[in-house]
Amino acid sequence: MRLIRGLSHLESFENGCVLTIGNFDGLHLGHRAVIEKLVEQGEALGLPVVIMTFEPQPLEYFLGDNAPSRLMCLREKVIGITKLPVDNLLMVRFNQEFANCDAEQFIDSILINKLNVKHLVVGDDFHFGKARRGNFAMLKEKGKIYGFSVEDTGSCQLSGLRISSTLIRDALGLGELAQAAKLLGHRYSVCGRVAHGDKRGRTIGYPTANIRMFRKNTSVNGVFAVTMTGIDGLEFEGVANVGTRPTVDGGSKVILETHLFDFNKEIYGRYVEVHFHQKIRDELRFQSLEALKVQIVKDVAETKKIFAETKRL
Repeated sequence: MRLIRGLSHLESFENGCVLTIGNFDGLHLGHRAVIEKLVEQGEALGLPVVIMTFEPQPLEYFLGDNAPSRLMCLREKVIGITKLPVDNLLMVRFNQEFANCDAEQFIDSILINKLNVKHLVVGDDFHFGKARRGNFAMLKEKGKIYGFSVEDTGSCQLSGLRISSTLIRDALGLGELAQAAKLLGHRYSVCGRVAHGDKRGRTIGYPTANIRMFRKNTSVNGVFAVTMTGIDGLEFEGVANVGTRPTVDGGSKVILETHLFDFNKEIYGRYVEVHFHQKIRDELRFQSLEALKVQIVKDVAETKKIFAETKRL
């Protein structure tokens, strides 16, 4: 897959392409259904498959810290898309200039002149351009003029529920990890490099692998039973805390701290993935480190019990 960083690096597709546009946050089952549909059309027409997405996401640009939490950071999204049969990922910088782009200008200069689109797959509620003037009907009308077809993504449902990033965020916020996993098609996970912390966990007997959550807000918060992959091809069980560590420093930076069971390797700098299995409790502030340690003992016991019961099933 080719990653195209910005419209300035985009060379026109001489024979055209098939395209879909969206945030694709989470790459859930609904997103995958759209991409599968696009790939089929690309194969039928003999054209490359292109996904256009935005950084930052439009709501992040307009709402700032009040925007919905991301299910995936940018790197996670790129890695996820590379595993799919997609030829090109076009990452468009969403800024004031792009926000002020008229709908007709978006169609003429980007869809036609730069991408030479022949088939477009978007939601029937898709809006674009300044003041969100552009819509599905406009694209259909322009397609008749410029010679490209427009297809609705359709609604991908599971157990009567329309799969969406919003629904998954809601499930994660409620601690319903099993429901989120069904909608995603896999367990919710977070990737990142293990960073040096203050090593306070070592002083109380529970060293942690720390990952900075480079997100304005997070979809999960609290203590969880997790597994970690990315180390020697193995999967390690552990307990993780996602939050601001109110007992230790109570800062504003959200950190994912994972204590792995029966593990003593140095993994600083390793790029790992933490998979969330079940929520244990909310993050709490304790009166002392000793009180925190007492609770961690309980969390570890509860997590080991969860994994032991899972293995018996």
